[in-house]
This record gives sequence, C-alpha cells and structure tokens, in this order.
Amino acid sequence: MRKGVKAAVVGSVFAVMVGGAGYGAFNFVSALSGDGGTAAAGEPEPVRTGPPSSAEVEETTRQFFAAWQRGRGTEAASYTNFADEAEPVLASFGQDAHLTDVRITPAKAQGRTVPFTVKATVSYGGKSKPLAYDSRLTVVRGESTGRALVDWEPSVVHPSLKDGDILVTEEAANPQIEAVDRDGTVLSKEKYPSLGPILDELRARYGDKAGGTPGVELAVRHTATGAADTTLLTLSKGEPGRLRTTLSATAQEAAEKAVARYEQSSVVAVKPSTGEILAVANHRADGWNAAFLGQVAPGSTMKIISAATFIDNGLTSMDGPAPCPDEAVSESQTFHNLAGMRPNENATLSESFARSCNTAFIKFADEVKVDSLTREAQDRFGIGRNDWKVGVPSFDGSVPASGGPDTAANLIGQGQVQMSPLNMASVTATATTGAFRQPVIVPQDLDGRELATARGLSGNTVGQLRAMMNRTATSGTAASVMSGLSGSIGAKTGSAEVDGNAKADSWFTGYRDDIAAAAMAQQGGRGGEAAGPIVAAVLRAGG
Repeated sequence: MRKGVKAAVVGSVFAVMVGGAGYGAFNFVSALSGDGGTAAAGEPEPVRTGPPSSAEVEETTRQFFAAWQRGRGTEAASYTNFADEAEPVLASFGQDAHLTDVRITPAKAQGRTVPFTVKATVSYGGKSKPLAYDSRLTVVRGESTGRALVDWEPSVVHPSLKDGDILVTEEAANPQIEAVDRDGTVLSKEKYPSLGPILDELRARYGDKAGGTPGVELAVRHTATGAADTTLLTLSKGEPGRLRTTLSATAQEAAEKAVARYEQSSVVAVKPSTGEILAVANHRADGWNAAFLGQVAPGSTMKIISAATFIDNGLTSMDGPAPCPDEAVSESQTFHNLAGMRPNENATLSESFARSCNTAFIKFADEVKVDSLTREAQDRFGIGRNDWKVGVPSFDGSVPASGGPDTAANLIGQGQVQMSPLNMASVTATATTGAFRQPVIVPQDLDGRELATARGLSGNTVGQLRAMMNRTATSGTAASVMSGLSGSIGAKTGSAEVDGNAKADSWFTGYRDDIAAAAMAQQGGRGGEAAGPIVAAVLRAGG
C-alpha cells in the first residue's frame, strides 16, 4: 500500500459533532489549530509535520467512525490518505453488504493505532443476523496537506478484506458444498484451514453440479483477482451439495501440521499411479494458495528434469561421467557449488545428483540445445504448456527456452524456470512411474473435462531416475530427512537464490511407495532445513 499520498479534503470539521463512538467531548479550538492557538490574521495555517498528536488521532478517528456509522462512504473516505480506494469499500459496507445499525466502539489508542469493535445487523430479503468483529486503524500525517488521516488499508473495514475487495450480501451464485475426501470424510475450512480458498473455488466451479440449493450470505467479493467469493456470514443456509474430492483427510491433516512449523511454506502430495491430489497445505500470512499458484525458481529439485534431459538425449547416464569441479563457466558466467562441497572430477551423474553438485550440471550447458530442457519438460513431464485442468486454478510451471547464461542456470532450477510445489510433486510422480498423469483434485468424471497429456518417460530413464533419487534419499543430501521411512523411497533437495532475500528458498521433493510430495518454504534455507521435514511428515502419514 502506498504511504504518504494525500486524499482531497472532503467534508467539514463539523462532522466531529456527529455522535463519535466511544470518545468524550472534544475542544473545537484544538480541532482547528491543533494546539489551542491560531494563525496570525491574514497568514495561511502552516502545514503540520511530524507524527500526529494524541488529540489529532482522537479527532480523525472520531470523524472517520462517525461518517462510517452513518453510511456516508465518501465522507468517511475523505478522512483517509487514499480516498479514491477507500470510498468503494466503505460504500459497499452499507449498500452492497446491506449492513445497518452500525456501532463502532474504539478501545484505548496504542500510540497512533486504535483498535475497535464493529457491531452491525446484516439484513437481506427478510432475513437478518447480527455481525460483530474486531479491527484496527493507524493515523498518519499527510505529507502534502499536513492533515492527520487514517492510513488506508481495506482490512480497516474488515480484517478479511484485501486490495480490490468489497463486501456483498445476496443470494449466493452457487450453493454451498459439503466437500468430502476420497473415503467420505467431510473436509471443512475450520478443521483444515489451508483448504479455505480451495473449497471456495470448488464451490464456485462445482456448486451448481453438486445438487444443493443456494442460500443468502455476506461475503467478500474479490473483484481485483476474480477469485471465488469468501463467505463471512450465512443468513439462510440453503441446502449444501455433496462434492467428492481426491484428497485424503489423513494426508491433509499431516500436511497442515507440517507447514505450521515453517513460515511462508507450502506442500502438495499426489498419488503417482493416478495423478490424484492427496493433500495441499499452505502456511502464509497472505492466505494465498502458493502450493498450486506459486511461480518461483525450484532450485536443484529441477535436476530431476535436467538429468532426464541428459539421459534422453544420450549425453550421459547415471553411471556415466558428470565431473564436479569447484566452479564451471558458461557464457562468461561463473557458477559455484554450495560452500564446503569437495570437488570430484571423476564423479558420475548419480553421484553428482545425490550430492546436488551444480557445476556438474552446468558443464552440460554447452552440449544441450537451447530448447532441450523445455522440450523435455513439456513432452515428457507435461510441464509448461498451460493446459492443466486440476479442478481449481493452478500454475502449470514454466521452463522457457532461454539463451545465454540462462541455458545453464535453468539446468539447476534458477534462471527463468518457475515452478510450484504442485508442479514438482507431479514431476516426481512422473519420474517414479514413467507416465505423466495430470494432477486433479476432483474426479474427471464430475464434469468430463479434458485432462492434459504428455509422452512420459521410457522404462530405462525411469529406472535411472529412481535409482538416483533413492541414492539421494539414502546416502545423499536428503538422507537425514528421509531416515526412518520404509518402503520404496527417493528424494531430491533444492535451494533457490532469490534477489534481495537474505536466505535461499528451501525446496524438497520425494516419494514413498505410491505417494509423491513436494514442498517449498520461502527463505527457509537449504532443502533439508525446512521443506524436507514437511515432505517427510506427509510421506510418513501416507494417504
């Protein structure tokens, strides 16, 4: 949110006379001059500077609340530093959301921040319900006007609001759904918080197919992003329809607990034999479904596709040469390994893969064609063609044919490559079975949508990838994380450098029998430090 830009002065100082919620009497002389004094006759009032005083915080807050309570959206917006952005949100409160009898009660100011409680009545179509919630605002100094103004954020009006959102009350466009997992267990956002935005999207797409009837709801409408409405309060329930998903309540619970330990983390688990998504969880301050929609460099987890590229193009094999020097140069750019890695000029691809040697992969940059990695990703792994139909919005990965030093950087999951945890879970699933099965979160037979296809991998390539991933999981960089997991296992660690971040993004992908999972924790460090334990926890739980 931009800070310091000032809104035009709309409304009058006499708005202070409106019954301000929770504040006592106020001195009009102070309101006009700020310190009880007045400017000399004929001289303009000087523009104030510095933080707003406690009296100014009280005055501005009272005026803002008084206008808001009376449904005067334009006037209330004039007491903010972004009136044009604030006005539609404040207007929607009384108009689109049908909120009446609004009472705003401020608590004691904490410096320039004022916590407050909102109580109102939602009324629509003869139905009414009370609404109550807490919020807060901060008062700042306008740089050009010197006025004390509410620092505008949509969350001031309701904590669930973000940029571009408004509040609406109406008959729902789609009936509520009762989503269930593969075994019939009900999946609610209360028990599985990460599923909140996903259940909203499933309702928007399949509510009219699940057999329910719509009710009347107060909801957040995401006008800027086009995402599904988020229900805040149900005035009349209607009849929810039952929607079967591919999720596993067991895997989902493990995923929720695992990401809760690491900030800005996401994980996805899929069933390689079918492509069914078993779990998806995010632990993010912004509530975004980065597990499906993230577009970031995947680091060395990308070496699964790179190794397949080398093998399928006859450049080397798992037992063939892949020397690991201290550094490697491509297109005048020098690449290094992680600190402390011993060079090995006699290393095989299997050893360099298990140790996650960057320079070994960079050395092949001059032998692969500019589009070799792109074609491998698209034709064999189904990545980067923008044709997945998961059942909710998703990013399908991107492996562009980049020239120059990016040809080398792409091989180690940097450069122009972008992935989500969903993409990398699918990559691991394809590597372990040889078949690309497009991930789905609702069965294809629900709507008959056409799923993406790809050629997949030969048995020879799959055998080598599984062997290298197993070596990584048992004696390579993933060994400590995967320790104690039984069955057929494999893994690949990764860390991705991001400009401006103090720490690398942590990546990890792995499989155990018929479960493949991938996780990412932004600024989580090396793969085994954050993403690895998340994946191991999900694999341990099973599906």
